[in-house]
Amino acid sequence: MKLSVLAALAATLLIGATGTASADDALKAAVAAPSRTPDYVKRDVYRHPYETLSFFGIKPNMTVVELAPGGGWYTEILAPYLRDHGKLITGGSDLASPNEGERKGAERFLARLNAKPEVFNKVAIGVFSPGRKYEMAPPNSVDMVLTFRNIHNWIELGPDKTKELFANLYTVLKPGGVLGVEEHRLPASKTQDATASSGYMHEAYVIKLAEAAGFKLAAKSEVNANPKDTADHKGGVWALPPTLDNKDEDRAKYLAIGESDRMTLKFVKPK
Repeated sequence: MKLSVLAALAATLLIGATGTASADDALKAAVAAPSRTPDYVKRDVYRHPYETLSFFGIKPNMTVVELAPGGGWYTEILAPYLRDHGKLITGGSDLASPNEGERKGAERFLARLNAKPEVFNKVAIGVFSPGRKYEMAPPNSVDMVLTFRNIHNWIELGPDKTKELFANLYTVLKPGGVLGVEEHRLPASKTQDATASSGYMHEAYVIKLAEAAGFKLAAKSEVNANPKDTADHKGGVWALPPTLDNKDEDRAKYLAIGESDRMTLKFVKPK
C-alpha cells in the first residue's frame, strides 16, 4: 500500500515537473518577472502576453524564433521562460548590414541584451533582414516562430519578396511547428492599401499570405481585440498608445481607446 502511495505521489510530482501545469506556472512567472521593464509591464493590459503565448501553445522546452524583437518587449518574457529547458532565437537586424540604420538598431538591441546577462545571456542571435538576409536557424529545426505587429512593415517589399519571407519562416519550422501572428487589424469594410501604410491589415489578407507559403490556419483568438479602435486615425495606428505620434492632438481620445485592435492567429506547418 505504501509503495502504491509513493508511486502515485512520484507520478504526481513528475506531472507537476514536466506537464502542462508546470509550463503554465513557468509562463506566469516569466510574465511576472521583476527583471521586466516597468513601462513594458504597463502594456500587459493591452497585449495580454500570458493569454497570447498560451493560445499559441508555447512550452518551456521549445526552440522559438522571435522575429523583429524591436525594443525587446516580448523578449523580456520569452528569454527567462525558455532559458533553462528551451532556446530563444531573436531574428533581428543584421550587425553586418550595408544599411547604417539597421546596423545601429542591431547594436542597440545587442547592448540591451548584454546589459542583463542574468536574463539574456542564453539568447541566440539570428538575422532577419526582410528582403535581404534570413539566417535564423537550420531548416526544420524550430518549434515556433512568433511575430508581433510586424507584418505591415513587410508588405512594402512587394509580393515576390513578401512571399520569399514567408517561405523562409516555413522552412525553419519543424513539421507540426507553429507560426504565431499578432497584427493590427483593419475592418473588412475598409480598404486595404498596397503597402499597409496605416499599419492596419485585413485579417483575410494575412491569412492568405501565410497559406500561400503552405501554412494551415489552426485557430483564431480575440484575446487582443479592441472594439474601441476604429482604425481610421490621423497618421494610422501610430496615433494610438504607446507611440502617440500626434502628440497632444486628440491625446485624451487616443488614450481612452488604448492600443490597437489586433488579430491573433495560430498557423501550423503540416506534418
